[in-house]
Amino acid sequence: MYDLVIIGSGPAGLSAAIYGVRAGLKLVVIEKDYEGTGQVALSSCVDNYLGLPGMDGYSMGEKFREHAVGFGVEFLEAEVSQIEKSSSIYVINTSDGNKLETKTVLYATGATHRKLGAPGEEKYDTKGVSYCATCDGAFYRKKTAAVIGGGDTALDDALYLSGICEKVYLIHRRDSFRAAEITVRKIKEKENIELVLNSTVTEILGTDKVTSIKVNNKLTGEDSILDVSGVFVAAGSVPSTQAVPSDVNLDPAGYIIADESGITSAPGFFTAGDVRTKALRQVITAVSDGANAVTSITHYLENM
Repeated sequence: MYDLVIIGSGPAGLSAAIYGVRAGLKLVVIEKDYEGTGQVALSSCVDNYLGLPGMDGYSMGEKFREHAVGFGVEFLEAEVSQIEKSSSIYVINTSDGNKLETKTVLYATGATHRKLGAPGEEKYDTKGVSYCATCDGAFYRKKTAAVIGGGDTALDDALYLSGICEKVYLIHRRDSFRAAEITVRKIKEKENIELVLNSTVTEILGTDKVTSIKVNNKLTGEDSILDVSGVFVAAGSVPSTQAVPSDVNLDPAGYIIADESGITSAPGFFTAGDVRTKALRQVITAVSDGANAVTSITHYLENM
């Protein structure tokens, strides 16, 4: 019987594991990838984590994991297929037939970026294609970049990049935006942001890195080539909530509803990181979530 089972070995899960071990909890981290460290491993450079500027995501993830291993954190490589509750105990079923009993669960599986599906996107991932302007925008200082999307995230990304880049194309498949009106007004006031509306990116082009994109105007049917060094895809993200029990409330986008405490609608079931409702999905906020969630978990266990 575990005090805590942590599902997910990204920054949120590893942070929680360290705090949990220090709190004297008997816990295990379940990870579906061999020695996985979450989405951070896919970042070419993480330049905004306090005290570790310019580190590539893979190395940062390795440091996080080494820290947890050094504290004696137990890991189990498996994929969670179902989570059941019996009385006050959770039963974690894995795809290889294991069953783990635990008093609490921390669900920290993160979210994946929604892809465009355009040719060249996978090829130039981390070589000009990015899904996080605040993470990678600094690499395109005084260069030309494109932001693809029409929601708040896309417009916020374009505004952020306009202060770094020489020019920013904001490409949206419709003629109006879903973002807040005040943000739309700010976009239109920026001289170095060019709106490319009623248009979709049909191909990302380059050599060893991105050099341009092919854009199709949906009204005229015409294709054009825009020279860019960076492509920022802001088409949203998809939370990994496949195994979340039905009594855990999700928001309309599928994220687990919880604040920084990590407390969900289901007693004993907690969450942390990018899989929960939050405004900023970054490594530093995921690490913070893990610490906060364990504080909530220890209080819950004390009152069981």
